[in-house]
Amino acid sequence: MESVDIGIVIVNYNTRDLLRRCLKTVLASEGVSLRVCVVDNNSGDGSAEMVTAEFPEVAVVHNADNVGYPAANNQGLRLFGYNDDGVSPDAPRYALLLNADTELPEDGLASVMAFADERADIGVVGPRLIRLDGSLDKACRRSFPTPEVSFYHMIGLSKLFPKSPRFGRYNLSFLDENETVEVDSVVGAFMMVRREAIRDAGLLDDSFFMYAEDLDWAYRIKQAGWRVLYYAGVTVLHVKRASSRQNPRARVEFWRSMEIFYRKHYAADTPELVHALIVAVIRLQTRLTRWRTELAF
Repeated sequence: MESVDIGIVIVNYNTRDLLRRCLKTVLASEGVSLRVCVVDNNSGDGSAEMVTAEFPEVAVVHNADNVGYPAANNQGLRLFGYNDDGVSPDAPRYALLLNADTELPEDGLASVMAFADERADIGVVGPRLIRLDGSLDKACRRSFPTPEVSFYHMIGLSKLFPKSPRFGRYNLSFLDENETVEVDSVVGAFMMVRREAIRDAGLLDDSFFMYAEDLDWAYRIKQAGWRVLYYAGVTVLHVKRASSRQNPRARVEFWRSMEIFYRKHYAADTPELVHALIVAVIRLQTRLTRWRTELAF
């Protein structure tokens, strides 16, 4: 049996109306065969019920709790045959992590897939994402947050010198947004991954709750020998933070995720004093963010 082209996992948390618009654009896609799964993280706005009623062709996973972004994505990936210990031969040729607050052009999926099909060494590809005001979603093409890259970003050098190849690496702001280029990572809001790359690297790491899980997945996929490409030939609308702004935990989770990512990939090779400073800064930022969040809510 021939595999479906793309298995799409959409994790949702209280974004019913945006999710409806997203699904309409997904199901209007031309030139591709699809399976679509919405994993709902215990929304209170009737999102899951809306999907069942209005989009019967879409599978729905109902979670009793908000299990986080990577864990929920893994539920959908397993439904399609991507497993922790391997990949089913009839799993879709590509898996797509897609945010509920995105809208796709009709030929978007077919174009991204065709681009990946032409290059057998591409493990991950993501398109140009724009925000409601037409500006680039800077997260759609990124370098890994090494201690050096993160330092330049935190002290503001990336903003002062956005066109510098040295200081502007956090969001690759020195590159033309209309240029297709190899990058370290694309963003999980639209992250298309080849079946064989998942076979080699495994699923997302659900020790993250949200943030940096896409960076970690891209890191492991690149470590397995695959390339990651930012493809400027397709533009996707991304409302941005539609779910996270509703969850006070999100702001704290950013810093917790940064610590997990740092410890997994950089701590072992970081000098002891620098390591102590990095951990201290992350912990301080986590505490300050938690304090500000508690005041706000």
